[in-house]
Amino acid sequence: MKRIIFAVLALLPGLAMAATHGVALDKADYDLSDKASLQRGATTFMNYCAGCHSTQYQRYNRVAEDLDIPEDLMRDNLIFTGAKVGDLMKSSIAEKDAARWFGAPPPDLTLVARVRGADWIYTYLRSFYVDPTRPFGVNNLVFPSVGMPHVLEPLQGTPRLEQETRLVDGQEVQETIGIKSDGNGEMTNEEYDQTVLDLVNFLVYSAEPVKLERERMGFWVLGFIAIFFIFTVLLKKEFWRDVH
Repeated sequence: MKRIIFAVLALLPGLAMAATHGVALDKADYDLSDKASLQRGATTFMNYCAGCHSTQYQRYNRVAEDLDIPEDLMRDNLIFTGAKVGDLMKSSIAEKDAARWFGAPPPDLTLVARVRGADWIYTYLRSFYVDPTRPFGVNNLVFPSVGMPHVLEPLQGTPRLEQETRLVDGQEVQETIGIKSDGNGEMTNEEYDQTVLDLVNFLVYSAEPVKLERERMGFWVLGFIAIFFIFTVLLKKEFWRDVH
């Protein structure tokens, strides 16, 4: 029974990434070594996401240290809840209120990049479109009927579905070919895509702050194992030489 449970848990991230409702995921070319991108991503997160979402397994001062943000700058410009710089990064919204407004409390996003994948988040944030039938007036191609408003709409502008009519078995069918902004946002399409990529970069960092250090140490560990293996083989031959 335990083996079955472990197998299901191992498959959950893959299942979450696969649940894109037939939408091809765009590649998120994030770079964890790009501190400027991470700083911009942190700024976008704190200004547009942290009002509802927490990253409660992180602390403000740890993020400031990792991203080369002075603590006083973090405290004065990126903390809006009155929290101390050493506190966990929790949203100020009450779960009861969030559940009433959105149907369910907004999820914590600390590990969302590990569960969903960077490509999923990148595509999701660029897949909102106007839908008057939804409570917040928008829907999403990757996550249909999502209960989240398009908080980045002021930056992107009003996104609308681009559709074309095709004949299928003699009948006209509307097919979605993409999403296009009305151009009334603060950013161009290229600038918006970069902003989303910076945000994804920050969320990937949040999910595993020591990833770069782990990968760096991994090369040294593999090198040590390779050298140690050589000496082990030579030692084995030395021991077995007299036996034969």
